[in-house]
This record gives sequence, C-alpha cells and structure tokens, in this order.
Amino acid sequence: MKTNNRYIVTILVVGLGFFSNAFAQEHRKDSLSHYIQVAIENNPGVKSQSLVHEAFLEKIPQAGAFQDPELSLEAYTMPMEIVGGRSIGNVSLMQMFPWFGTRKAARTEATHMANMQDQQYREAVNNLILQVSTQWYTMQKLNEQLHNNEENKKILDQLEQLALRKFSSPSSTARPTPVPTVSSNAPSAPSASTASSGMGGMSMGSGSTTTPAASSSMSTSSGGSMGGMAGGSQSGMSEVLRIQLEIAEIENNMASLHSQIKAEKAKFNALLNREANQEVMLGNEIQKADFKYSEEEALRIIENNNPMLKMISEQGLAFKAKAEMDKKMSYPMIGIGAQYMLVGKTNNTMLAMEGMNGKDMIMPMVSVSLPLFRKKYNAQQKESELWRRSSEENFKNTFNTLKSEYYGFKSQLDDAERVLKLYEKQTTLAQTTYSLIVKEFITGKSDLSNVIQVQRQLLDYQLRKAEALANYNTMAVSIVNLLAYNR
Repeated sequence: MKTNNRYIVTILVVGLGFFSNAFAQEHRKDSLSHYIQVAIENNPGVKSQSLVHEAFLEKIPQAGAFQDPELSLEAYTMPMEIVGGRSIGNVSLMQMFPWFGTRKAARTEATHMANMQDQQYREAVNNLILQVSTQWYTMQKLNEQLHNNEENKKILDQLEQLALRKFSSPSSTARPTPVPTVSSNAPSAPSASTASSGMGGMSMGSGSTTTPAASSSMSTSSGGSMGGMAGGSQSGMSEVLRIQLEIAEIENNMASLHSQIKAEKAKFNALLNREANQEVMLGNEIQKADFKYSEEEALRIIENNNPMLKMISEQGLAFKAKAEMDKKMSYPMIGIGAQYMLVGKTNNTMLAMEGMNGKDMIMPMVSVSLPLFRKKYNAQQKESELWRRSSEENFKNTFNTLKSEYYGFKSQLDDAERVLKLYEKQTTLAQTTYSLIVKEFITGKSDLSNVIQVQRQLLDYQLRKAEALANYNTMAVSIVNLLAYNR
C-alpha cells in the first residue's frame, strides 16, 4: 500500500505535464515541475498527511486480530480434599472467537478507512500543487511586469537623449537621430533623415534676430513642447523635464515590483519549506499553459478521479462494511479453552481412588456469549446504514459543487483567453503607433504629449497582458486541480 501511495504521487506530478510550456523540462532548476517535486518532498502538510495514511494502514491488522486469550490461575493456601486427591490449584486458558466473517468485515472497514486517508493525502498534494503553481504564476507576472518597466525605462532614456539633442543642438550642427525602438518584436520606425530640419532654428541667444525661414524652422522644432510654446530654450527644457518625470514614475514602479517579488518569493519558499530568502529561478518569461479539455471529458474525469469524491466513496464502502460487521457481532461469540487442575495425593482412604489418587486432570471448556439485548445491535446496524446513505447524498452534493466550480473556472479561463488576445493585439498596435509617433516627434509633426501618451498606453497593455496571462494559467491549473488528472 505504501508503494502504491508513492506511485500515485509520482503519476500525479507527471500527469501535470500537459502544461507543454510550463512543464517542458523536468530537471531544469527554473521549471515549475522541479519546484513542485521539491514541495511534495519537503512540505510539512503533505508529510503530515502521508504519516496519517500510514498510521491508518496499521489499523488493518488490528481490526482483523483475535481478542487476547484469557489466562486465569487459582491456588489454594490450604489444599482442598476432593475425590481422588487434594486440589492444589487450577490453570485455565480461554480464547473467544467472533462469528464467522466478523474479522473479514472489520478488515474491510479498516481498509476503506485507510483508502479514505490515501485520498486525503492525494487531495493535500493536489492543493499543494495548486498553491505552488498559483504562486509561481504570480511571481512570473510580477517579473514580466518588471521586465516591461525596465524596457520602457530604456525607451524613455532614449527619448530623453533625443529631447536633449533637440534642445541643445543648433540647426547648423543638427544630425539625424535614430528612433528608439520598443522591443525586438516591435515594428522599426522609418529613418529620421529629416530630423535636422525638425531640430533646426533653435537659438540659444536672447538678442539674435531671425529670418522668416528661421522662424518657420523654430516653429516646427517646438511642436513637442508643453503648452504649445513656439520655440525657445524653455519649451525644449520642458520636454526633457516631462520625460524625467515619466522616468521617475517608472523607477518607483520598478522599486515596488522588486518589493512585491521579494514578498511572493518568501511565500513560495514557505510552501517548499525553505528559507524565505532562498533564491527562486523564474525563467525568462511567462508562457501560456496548453489546456485542451472538453466539458464532457472534464466532468467525466472529475466524477471518476477527484480525490474528494473518491474519499466519500471509500467512506460509504467503510460504512457498508461496518454494517456487515455489526450484523456479525449480533451473533454469539464462541469461546474454546482448557482447564488444568493440579491434584496432590490424599491420605484419606475414603476419598482416595485406586489409580486416581494425586493425578492431575485436564478439562476442555466451551463458552458461548448470549447477545440477548437486540435493540443495541439493531440500532448499530441502522446507524451504519444511515451513515452509508448519508455518504451517497454527500457524494451527489460534492459532485454538484465541483461541477459549479468547474463552470466558474472555465468561464474565467475563457474570459482570460479573450482578454489575452485583446491585449496582444493592442500591444502590437501600440508598438507600431509608438514607432510612428516618435518619427513624427523628430520631424516636428507631433508634440511630446502624444509620444508620452502612446508610451503609457504601450506599458499599460504590456502590464495587463502579463496579468491576463497569469490569470489564464491560474484558472487552467485550478481546473486541473479539480480533475486531479493522473494519466
């Protein structure tokens, strides 16, 4: 039974391999499957439940054992004269035997009770896997959001340098400035070959005079300034300060995410029974779990495989076996034994018998219990039957509850998938828009407010996409917890 118990856990872990991306490499230190194995081996709650199951296994031989035999000793301080000698003492041994089939029914009940604990152990493992997986996806979401903020900070740094060049470079020395890219997957912006014309005409002197052409050039270059100021050092510097404000906000977000990741890692390590500050390898990026179960297939697996339902089924079988045992206990018990009488020789010729004087005797004994009080036994059998019927109704109720949970998780899974597709599309569009708006900013066709607005939208879509992906994976693993799938 212990070997079978370990086998079930091994199959359970391997069965979660349907997460094709999250569980791709079993022995990688940054894979979820690796940490699940560590958690199952180290988690105190799972260990405790495993020991409870082993303790219930030890009840099986106890339930099938005979009652202890009864040994009685009698000794007389003054030997009593009897026919054929003098009685010195008696030694008797009696063993009671229950009615036929009683021990088998008791062992059956104990076996089903142990199986109940085995299912509770499986439920503890499933819940641990759910907790570890949920915590893992939470950390990956925060890590992805941190990465998005870092990438956007790099974009703002490039934008700041671009604004500084526009602010400080005179038109005669202005050179084309490359457009900052949002990521390797983002569409590249067209070359800013006309950047010099957009940055020309900025005069640092207060007493200089400008020609109409120069005035036109200044008007173009100041298109990104706040408040619509037409040229001058103040408008250029305001652009730089505006970008620095955005950078400061992102740096604050990054500091907050670092703090959240540290706290979530401490919770994760607690599930693995490790030190709170022990390093957790999260991998490169969060991946979408592959979930492909039809409604009919999922409900069938839940009904046949969920540990809670199996536990209730085993409970019902245990009550059925107990009812059978109570019925057998209402029959008489048979006792078989022997009594050994120590007899000494007597000097009384009247009591002495030729050939029998002082000879010890052995007397076989048989006893039968009389279960006359039938109300007690009838009530025991009725109690077990009521418990069995209660477990049947509990099975139906629990299955209905699990079905409701499945439909709830499935609805959230579908919603998360729709939202994920939306954010993926919006992120792609925002990346393209950002590349174009930066080009327009360089050429003076757009102001800085539009650039920052698009940059904020891009970051927002990236953060929401990571959150939607984590929600999708969490709902997927929640459904797998209901399925308790062990292929």
